[in-house]
Amino acid sequence: MDTPIPPDLVLLQCTWYDTYARLAAGAPDGTVLRRRLLSLSVRIWWHPYWRTVPAGAVSVHRSRVRALARASGASPDGMGSGG
Repeated sequence: MDTPIPPDLVLLQCTWYDTYARLAAGAPDGTVLRRRLLSLSVRIWWHPYWRTVPAGAVSVHRSRVRALARASGASPDGMGSGG
Protein backbone atom coordinates (compact mmCIF):
# COMPACT_ATOMS: atom_id res chain seq x y z
CA MET A 1 0.00 0.00 0.00
CA ASP A 2 1.33 3.42 -0.96
CA THR A 3 1.79 5.99 1.74
CA PRO A 4 0.12 9.27 0.74
CA ILE A 5 2.58 11.98 -0.24
CA PRO A 6 2.61 14.62 2.50
CA PRO A 7 1.46 18.10 1.46
CA ASP A 8 4.51 19.70 3.09
CA LEU A 9 6.80 17.71 0.77
CA VAL A 10 4.86 18.89 -2.28
CA LEU A 11 5.03 22.45 -0.95
CA LEU A 12 8.81 22.14 -0.56
CA GLN A 13 9.08 20.99 -4.18
CA CYS A 14 6.86 23.88 -5.34
CA THR A 15 9.02 26.31 -3.41
CA TRP A 16 12.14 24.77 -4.97
CA TYR A 17 10.69 25.27 -8.48
CA ASP A 18 9.67 28.85 -7.71
CA THR A 19 13.08 29.68 -6.24
CA TYR A 20 14.79 28.18 -9.28
CA ALA A 21 12.56 30.24 -11.57
CA ARG A 22 13.56 33.45 -9.79
CA LEU A 23 17.23 32.51 -10.02
CA ALA A 24 16.91 31.63 -13.73
CA ALA A 25 15.17 34.94 -14.38
CA GLY A 26 18.23 36.76 -13.13
CA ALA A 27 16.97 38.00 -9.78
CA PRO A 28 19.54 40.30 -8.14
CA ASP A 29 19.68 38.19 -4.96
CA GLY A 30 21.30 35.20 -6.71
CA THR A 31 23.50 34.15 -3.80
CA VAL A 32 20.54 34.09 -1.43
CA LEU A 33 18.50 32.11 -3.94
CA ARG A 34 21.28 29.56 -4.50
CA ARG A 35 21.55 29.06 -0.74
CA ARG A 36 17.80 28.66 -0.52
CA LEU A 37 17.85 26.05 -3.30
CA LEU A 38 20.50 24.12 -1.42
CA SER A 39 18.51 24.27 1.81
CA LEU A 40 15.31 23.21 0.05
CA SER A 41 17.13 20.36 -1.72
CA VAL A 42 18.40 19.05 1.61
CA ARG A 43 14.94 19.28 3.18
CA ILE A 44 13.37 17.45 0.22
CA TRP A 45 16.09 14.78 0.14
CA TRP A 46 15.92 14.02 3.88
CA HIS A 47 12.15 14.39 4.31
CA PRO A 48 10.82 11.63 6.65
CA TYR A 49 8.45 10.47 3.90
CA TRP A 50 11.32 8.80 2.03
CA ARG A 51 11.81 6.35 4.92
CA THR A 52 8.32 4.99 4.25
CA VAL A 53 8.98 4.28 0.56
CA PRO A 54 10.48 0.93 -0.50
CA ALA A 55 14.06 1.39 -1.74
CA GLY A 56 13.23 0.24 -5.27
CA ALA A 57 10.36 2.70 -5.60
CA VAL A 58 11.99 5.95 -4.49
CA SER A 59 12.52 7.31 -8.02
CA VAL A 60 8.87 6.66 -8.90
CA HIS A 61 7.73 8.46 -5.77
CA ARG A 62 10.09 11.38 -6.43
CA SER A 63 8.50 11.69 -9.87
CA ARG A 64 5.07 11.70 -8.23
CA VAL A 65 6.11 14.52 -5.91
CA ARG A 66 7.38 16.54 -8.89
CA ALA A 67 4.16 15.86 -10.83
CA LEU A 68 2.04 17.02 -7.89
CA ALA A 69 4.15 20.17 -7.63
CA ARG A 70 3.68 20.85 -11.36
CA ALA A 71 -0.07 20.22 -11.05
CA SER A 72 -0.23 22.84 -8.32
CA GLY A 73 1.25 25.45 -10.66
CA ALA A 74 4.98 25.21 -10.06
CA SER A 75 7.20 25.34 -13.13
CA PRO A 76 9.52 22.30 -13.43
CA ASP A 77 11.82 23.99 -15.91
CA GLY A 78 12.23 27.10 -13.81
CA MET A 79 10.77 29.30 -16.53
CA GLY A 80 7.41 30.19 -15.04
CA SER A 81 5.89 31.37 -11.83
CA GLY A 82 4.41 28.76 -9.61
CA GLY A 83 2.22 30.84 -7.39
